[in-house]
Amino acid sequence: MYDLLIKNGIIVDGTGAAQFRGDVGVADGRIVAVGEAAGTARETIDADGCIVTPGFVDIHTHYDGQVSWDSVLAPSSINGVTSAAMGNCGVGFAPARTDKHDWLIQLLEGVEDIPGTALAEGLTWDWESFPDYLDALSRREYTIDLGAHLPHAALRAYVMGDEGGDHLARPSVREVEQMATLTREAMMAGAIGFSTSRTHAHRSRDGLNIGTLTAEDPELMGIAAALRDADAGVIQLISDAYLTADDDFAAAELQLIRRLATTSGRRVSFTVQQTDDAPDRWKGIYREVERMVADGLPVSTQVAPRPIGAILSFASTTNPFVVSATYRRIAAGQSVAERLTALAHPDVRAAILAEHAAFHASEGFIALITRGFNRMFRMSDPVDYEPHESDSIAAEAARAGVDPAAHVFDVLMEEGGRRLLYMPLINYAHGNLNDVHGMMTGSHALYGLSDGGAHCGTICDGSFPTTTIALWSKGNKSGLSAPLEQLVHGYTQRNAAHVGWHDRGVLAPGYLADLNVIALDELSLAPPEIVQDLPAGGTRLLQQPHGYRWTIKSGTPTFERGEWIGRTPGRLVRGRRPFRN
Repeated sequence: MYDLLIKNGIIVDGTGAAQFRGDVGVADGRIVAVGEAAGTARETIDADGCIVTPGFVDIHTHYDGQVSWDSVLAPSSINGVTSAAMGNCGVGFAPARTDKHDWLIQLLEGVEDIPGTALAEGLTWDWESFPDYLDALSRREYTIDLGAHLPHAALRAYVMGDEGGDHLARPSVREVEQMATLTREAMMAGAIGFSTSRTHAHRSRDGLNIGTLTAEDPELMGIAAALRDADAGVIQLISDAYLTADDDFAAAELQLIRRLATTSGRRVSFTVQQTDDAPDRWKGIYREVERMVADGLPVSTQVAPRPIGAILSFASTTNPFVVSATYRRIAAGQSVAERLTALAHPDVRAAILAEHAAFHASEGFIALITRGFNRMFRMSDPVDYEPHESDSIAAEAARAGVDPAAHVFDVLMEEGGRRLLYMPLINYAHGNLNDVHGMMTGSHALYGLSDGGAHCGTICDGSFPTTTIALWSKGNKSGLSAPLEQLVHGYTQRNAAHVGWHDRGVLAPGYLADLNVIALDELSLAPPEIVQDLPAGGTRLLQQPHGYRWTIKSGTPTFERGEWIGRTPGRLVRGRRPFRN
């Protein structure tokens, strides 16, 4: 007898092989039959008309704090994810000496836009070392499985103290040796890898650069050698190579990535995106990665399936008027409800618009957010992630013959001040997703960068798995698409294998029974909602997908039609997971 039987589905098995109609039988948390599954079951799901896929594997999340207080781990879990890797981009909460707790909170608040008040109230801090942290996680239960990278910024501060937060400070030989020792210790305890950040975009709440920004070879190669010695773990990093217009800088960063892969002998992945300032940089990066792969180096790019887009609102973190002193005073000193009441006053509106008009930024994200009205769009239902400039707020203002800044203010005051606007910041230099298609279809590309658990009030990209399957299986507005089987493979077996989880990501006997039952024709995303469900009343954006009939973790149904049904079969995953039939 099966514990669970999924009948009459269209099987997309995660390997990239052609889909077929069949059943999936589950017993003791594992798949025991695929195709024809004769016999009885304690529970049966009719998947007629639906695709059945492995559970998605998200290799780029930031639940490092949320795991202290939350078992559900949305938005990943409600978007078909059954396994996730956290501790990316060099940031996290272990190892951590007691006197560094507040510092780490400020770092995560700045880098990942996670409310510091929520972290201060929600973090349990029942750990110091990284192995302690894993032990703490192993005592908890979740809707999904979780693995954790050792984050460089936390490691550096643990070893170097205050100097670890200064990217110009260089560790001594002894300190590099200590970092290497702690890295080996973390890998042996079950870390899935090591992560670091080399981007100016990552700053603490106080605006300071992340301490790992300019780490040099003695430090980085010492850590890479520790991974080699441990024969465990991957390396994940973000670098400014993709956004720079400086050819020499980009080449130097790519050579550093080559050295990390050569020294460690481990798999390396790094962020590649498209910016307005260097819209074709990704193509050169891809050519260099192809050369690395040809030389036998296991290097991959991590890419996103849509723009990295800011959600603009008066009720959340970011909008074009954050440069106004009047707006900042109102936003900092009052609740959301009080803020919206104040913003409705004509004198306040006039003051904010006058201060906004006096502000000038020539380039960069702040210029785009404050004056990029041609890149601001009302969020539709379902959300259109490839909007045309003719539908922008600038176009609306031009048609109405009004000042675009004043029009944006009035639009943001709609729906009681909770109107959301979507602003594609990255991966949208040419006003379409054609280059995203090029990035996604690279032979070395990994689907990542969802940042689930982070950017709570600014970005809502934990729904990337849903966009990957829903948009690209049908095609973008230029008609570019990808086979459904390859898209599912990218978010299942390929991602799982990259981090060494060979026991999941495939629908075949012996694999973990992590599954999704999806009505593909209905798969879409509603606009995000602003919710206040973090500790200390913290606010975040949460986006509800449509089309998921069931999500199943280790043979246990966890979500039905997008609703959690109260079960938490997910656990900490330590290190590599071999396949055992």
